[in-house]
Amino acid sequence: MDIEQPTLFPEPDGWGDGRSLHDVEYIHTRAKRIVNRVPEASRMPFRFTINAYRGCAHACTYCFARPTHEFLGMNAGEDFERRIVVKVNAAEKLRRELRDPRWGGDHIAMGTNTDPYQPAEGRYKLTRGIVEALGEAGNEFSILTKSPMIVRDLDVLVAAAERTHVRCNLSIGTVDDEVWRASEPGTPPPRQRLEAVRRLNEAGIPCGVLIAPVLPGISDDPAQLETVVEAVLAAGAVSVAPILLHLRPGVREVFMPWLAEYRPDLVPRYRRLYAGSYASAAGARMSQLVQELVREHGGLPVGPSRTRLAA
Repeated sequence: MDIEQPTLFPEPDGWGDGRSLHDVEYIHTRAKRIVNRVPEASRMPFRFTINAYRGCAHACTYCFARPTHEFLGMNAGEDFERRIVVKVNAAEKLRRELRDPRWGGDHIAMGTNTDPYQPAEGRYKLTRGIVEALGEAGNEFSILTKSPMIVRDLDVLVAAAERTHVRCNLSIGTVDDEVWRASEPGTPPPRQRLEAVRRLNEAGIPCGVLIAPVLPGISDDPAQLETVVEAVLAAGAVSVAPILLHLRPGVREVFMPWLAEYRPDLVPRYRRLYAGSYASAAGARMSQLVQELVREHGGLPVGPSRTRLAA
């Protein structure tokens, strides 16, 4: 990887109640490719992705992308949170790749590895440039984020949506402030994310919500889930998809020590649930509960841009 001189600068204004992350190192690189093909064996519903950043200052304890930092010779813990790789040529590279006659115009997903609207985006505006390039090319795309910063780009998102299909999702695993502060210390408050869902849909950009991840024993109580469902439906979410925590190798080594400090009483339960990476039976029960809660609270809106619950 062609690494330029690292750039250090203070974090932009924080999210109020979130943890302040100091001395984050931003490492500039020029990407050789910016559109990446998803391995054929993957069960993802898309084949191509863009990630303008590697590592994420949101510092979520459970982030499945943490092990990818090890490919760069860095660790999945503090390095992932505080040493952020910035692909400074992302937008210009994308424009060249979209003009390539071999490119077929396939759907491109963003936010599949690290958040495209993490704090670094406030300075670098790489995601904004990517959205502009995709809109100009009429290439359909989707964005998954935990950040209301996406609303900053409503103008280019609306412009892109006039030429191609654009879809957004906000990840909102909980609206419980105590759980949020403990498990997602660098993310914007859930209530700000709900407002982003409302504003995106009002602007004509279909936006759903991933209730993700749901943490067993921490955020999976039926009353907690009902509160989230009520909130996202009130915000106008066009879809609701719950996802139970996954604990892949590399993530487990970061998450379990956090759990042992935050909720030591749950450690034996997690060891039973996560003998492997997935707690499939528990996930299926939780998904069914969320579907029932959505129906009880009036279901999802019906219309040309509305979609059903995707579990």
